[in-house]
Amino acid sequence: MMTKPVATSHASPTGAAGQPPMSATTRARPARQRGVFAHMFAPRPVKAGESFGAPGQGPSLAISIVTVVALLLLWVAITSSGLIKPLFLPGPRAIVEKFVQVSTEGFAGSTLWQHTLASLYRVFGAFALACVTAIPVGILMGVSRIARGVFDPPIEFYRPLPPLAYLPLVIIWFGIGEFSKVFLIYLAIFAPLAIAARAGVRSVSMEQIHAAYSMGASPRQIVMHVIVKSALPEIFTGMRIGIGVGWTTLVAAEMVAASSGLGFMVLNAAEFLASDIVIMGIIVIGFFAFGFDLIMRYLERVLVPWKGKV
Repeated sequence: MMTKPVATSHASPTGAAGQPPMSATTRARPARQRGVFAHMFAPRPVKAGESFGAPGQGPSLAISIVTVVALLLLWVAITSSGLIKPLFLPGPRAIVEKFVQVSTEGFAGSTLWQHTLASLYRVFGAFALACVTAIPVGILMGVSRIARGVFDPPIEFYRPLPPLAYLPLVIIWFGIGEFSKVFLIYLAIFAPLAIAARAGVRSVSMEQIHAAYSMGASPRQIVMHVIVKSALPEIFTGMRIGIGVGWTTLVAAEMVAASSGLGFMVLNAAEFLASDIVIMGIIVIGFFAFGFDLIMRYLERVLVPWKGKV
């Protein structure tokens, strides 16, 4: 029995119902419009050697932006509805107006820029001193048992203490001048930075040290070119933690007979129940702390490209 040949239909150049075919631009435009948010939240291609991916891999910038926007909208909704009185939580508009007012007219005898400069001088001055002293001390603690025996007890003793605990002693020793404020912040930054440097030295693999010795490296070259470079990731982490601790200590430091500074401004505004200035000062402090952390992350990527790859 002969079977009928089945007629195969070929795709017509025209669209459905005899419509003319869409151009490539017309077909691509809706796909691009639909894929904007999908592209923002889509995971990036897996790197070579990571075919199964890694926990937490992928960008999170878009998610962070959405989170910030959601928090701002929640803040606006709560303050606009009157659930919380402006005395306790002023709205974003009131914060912006107070920001402009303090920037131009000033508060407590100084403008916002003058308060900011005073705080930046104290925090970054103490941070620079801590980097110059704490990093070498931490490296010494990692390579020398004598240095570890000398520096480890005092650092571990005062490290858990809050700055307010030894603030009176700092005032008795150094008075109420500018040095006591910088020294208090310096003490808060020194301990985490020294401990991070020591941890970085202790994490160096012995294989790298033995390989350098086998190639004729001297002990000093081992320290400078192997140990220090391998400890850089931990040192950068300690710097990021240290500067955060320094900003948190700023308010305590500016309790000591200060006449300017962001911490002083926040404390002075709190005495008059000016919550808008308090929140504005907190936002400014957080902005500078976050900006410095971004700078440290960038420097870490540039100066320590081997982090996580060794």
